[in-house]
Amino acid sequence: MQEKILILDFGSQYTQLIGRRVRELNIYCEIHPFNHFPAIDETVKGVILSGSPSSVRDENAPIPDLSAIKGKMPLLGVCYGAQYLAHHYGGEVLPSDSREYGRANLGYIDQENELFKHLTLNTQVWMSHGDTIERLPENYQVIASTADVKNAAYKIGGEDTWAIQFHPEVYHTTEGTQLLKNFAVGICGCKQDWTPASFIETTVAQLKEKIGDDKVVLGLSGGVDSTVAGVLLNKAIGDKLTCIFVDNGLLRKNEFEAVLDSYKGMGLNVIGVNSKDRFYKDLAGITDPEQKRKIIGRDFIEVFDEEAHKIQDVKWLGQGTIYPDVIESVSVNGPSATIKSHHNVGGLPEKMNLKVVEPLNLLFKDEVRRVGKALGIKDELLGRHPFPGPGLGIRILSDITPEKVRILQEADYIFINGLKEWGLYDDVWQAGVMLLPVQSVGVMGDERTYENVVALRAVMSTDGMTADWVHLPYEFLAKMSNEIINKVRGINRVVYDISSKPPATIEWE
Repeated sequence: MQEKILILDFGSQYTQLIGRRVRELNIYCEIHPFNHFPAIDETVKGVILSGSPSSVRDENAPIPDLSAIKGKMPLLGVCYGAQYLAHHYGGEVLPSDSREYGRANLGYIDQENELFKHLTLNTQVWMSHGDTIERLPENYQVIASTADVKNAAYKIGGEDTWAIQFHPEVYHTTEGTQLLKNFAVGICGCKQDWTPASFIETTVAQLKEKIGDDKVVLGLSGGVDSTVAGVLLNKAIGDKLTCIFVDNGLLRKNEFEAVLDSYKGMGLNVIGVNSKDRFYKDLAGITDPEQKRKIIGRDFIEVFDEEAHKIQDVKWLGQGTIYPDVIESVSVNGPSATIKSHHNVGGLPEKMNLKVVEPLNLLFKDEVRRVGKALGIKDELLGRHPFPGPGLGIRILSDITPEKVRILQEADYIFINGLKEWGLYDDVWQAGVMLLPVQSVGVMGDERTYENVVALRAVMSTDGMTADWVHLPYEFLAKMSNEIINKVRGINRVVYDISSKPPATIEWE
């Protein structure tokens, strides 16, 4: 049985980051809502309480039931978790009258305490809270302080419970990883044996047992997640897996042929389906982004269903769902209202009456890539930028026509290839071109033109939840603008999008 750390989520924006940091130590952990966590068994080595946007003093503040945890196993409260453990057990938490947001330094550390082993005095930490622990209960001992925050960290006497008012998971807490290691390895006794190789071994064995001799059908997209899911399933069940790759006419230039070739070179049993005309026909005249997504999603389901029914006795649908999707669907506040439609291939299991198998649903995106590398998948497939499910359909900010797709494919091809040629592609999380519903006046030769505007977009991110625009070199942008305008008939103006997420999103629709 795989040992693990449980993280109880109180709705903090940083909760996933705690999980990522723990996993970077080769320790498996799971994130669960504070009010819906699994039974505590011998595989759980310790528990972390996350931060929260709430105050412990709020009327509707999240209140966990810690009766099976506190005093019975190692427990670490972070920010809200620390304030909860103080406030609800006899201490006092009040609104802070000093600045407790941003960088701070631990001017006092109890370096004998296991949680602070190998941390240096005055180490930088990141504070992010409006309340502060004014008074600790009697048997709580202060183990770290900053100039403004006396009770920056404490331990409860007589039990394995620690708490900190800063965030060890963020980059600005310079020795945060060491602190988490002290908790997970030193205090909880985790072995650090959760590696890509061990994940593959365990997952392949589980897939063999779960699927047996049944047949599985999987929709491939050319992206990292579905590719790694396909290779894992193939390793487990071989030719009982059939993959379907649908060309919806909204892929990048030459992508259908190129990706199909690379899949066949990997030994995957892939059926390629050219359905461009069907998608173009159904999307004709549609401008509303959500309606476009729904049509693309519906048509994909119908095409996939038709192809899958040509295979006899399929029992399972494989999906490339990854861990952030799972966390989102069972978040503290329920599924986010902002999830866009066409998330994975929703609707397929019900329509086809299939059981679902999701070999990657415990992994973050960077872990998927590491598993893919351990499986021997080529870097050019693993290093591909994320690409939206509806493809170029949501990068054409108006109705979709084959001519608009051609214009956008050509411009996108120049931009993406340019990033690769200039050695910039791997420094960018996601890049693409948007075809705007705007025409502008231009001059080409002696003629005035009235043609299309495209916007180039390139962002840096770790998980897509937040993103910053990339400061691409001016020389590069000038070259791209020049090439696109000169080589792509129908474009006479190029702009660069310098918006970050939030408040903007990565895609424009």
